[in-house]
Amino acid sequence: MNLYGILKSAHSGWRYIVLILLVVALLQALAGWLGKKSYTEGNRKLNVFTLISAHIQFLFGLVLYFLSPFTKGPTSEALYRYWKMEHIAIMLIAVVLITIGNSKSKKIADGVAKHKTIAIFFGIALILIIASIAMMVKNDPSRTFFGVS
Repeated sequence: MNLYGILKSAHSGWRYIVLILLVVALLQALAGWLGKKSYTEGNRKLNVFTLISAHIQFLFGLVLYFLSPFTKGPTSEALYRYWKMEHIAIMLIAVVLITIGNSKSKKIADGVAKHKTIAIFFGIALILIIASIAMMVKNDPSRTFFGVS
């Protein structure tokens, strides 16, 4: 297997780590916000692990962006446009939202407000990630939503 294949498999598989951490962090943040719970060290660690996993995933994707044959085709075709422009833009926005949410929460003293900030930013990021994966399945018939490619 070549470098491209290894990175593609790593990127494809790592998404599950990101998604699981993001869903768990979002659920904890919603429970903390709506249940008016204090913000714990465990919450902070989960949010940081979520942030780190998203950044690692983005780095895998960034390297793949420059190696992939799918970013070399014409943007007039949906498949190439998706990989060349749409996927990376949406994922960049999602990672930025996760980063901003984590950063803003660190500056807030009130635990419930920290949970609210995480819930909003991580929630929007999760929606964008799921939408991008759904767009991938629509634009690239060789891919499946839960498949590892």
